[in-house]
Amino acid sequence: MPELPEVETIKNQLNEKIEDAKILEVTYSDVIGSIIKKDFPLLAGKTITGFERYSKVLLIHINDTHLIQSGLGMSGSWRLWKKIEPVAHTHMTIKCELANKKIIYLAYVDPRRFGKMHFFSNAEWQEKKKSMGVDVSSSEFTVEYLEYCLKKYPERQLKPYLLDQKFFGGIGNYIACEICARAGIKPQRRCKNIRKYEYPRIIEATKSVLEGQIKRNGLTFSGGYADTTGAKGDGLSDLVVFHQQTCGLCGQDTIKKIVLAQRGTYYCTSCQN
Repeated sequence: MPELPEVETIKNQLNEKIEDAKILEVTYSDVIGSIIKKDFPLLAGKTITGFERYSKVLLIHINDTHLIQSGLGMSGSWRLWKKIEPVAHTHMTIKCELANKKIIYLAYVDPRRFGKMHFFSNAEWQEKKKSMGVDVSSSEFTVEYLEYCLKKYPERQLKPYLLDQKFFGGIGNYIACEICARAGIKPQRRCKNIRKYEYPRIIEATKSVLEGQIKRNGLTFSGGYADTTGAKGDGLSDLVVFHQQTCGLCGQDTIKKIVLAQRGTYYCTSCQN
């Protein structure tokens, strides 16, 4: 599933290629009411002014007054083409004219069709954003905020709690496993049992995981995520516990797999306490 690093990669690549692009035409597959969750206006004639990311969602700014919020679900991605490509499971194609008059196609590809798109005014987006958790890549993800979250639900286990997007925006399963590993904390520990001196470790572990994955253009696992060129991410090389046999931290102990909140969870019995 595309998580924060994968969406960040797509956002960066789109911003490199598209700025103030006039929308000439939009075509859809049969996604109105499924992937597209709110009636879209006619986009032709409007301008894509840029791209942003918040948590796991991509924001496509339209005329600087509105935006498309694109959640990529399990297998969604945005591709950039110089011409229409015969790529299976393409559900939305936006034909754009760049400032230099060149034509480019922005296409949404989603084999499993779990992605969701909404069209919001800027004011509507700001209201929607209030219901989402702090983006863990932002300056708002502080020790103080983490302490507030952990004390709010003391009985929750750390790793499943990190997946709660109402508190930790952008963290998915592999990132949560890696954060716990790099912080030296067993994923099943209760929030009430995490000590204050461990809070900064969790913050730093989060930064470490995100930086490593963004540097490698995200993680492609089991044939899922692809970037705007259709290329896979190289994030597998930066994992220390997730789907590993030997711990990437100590280089010795075998990784143990358990299930927490119905999600496969990996940790090192020596490095994590």
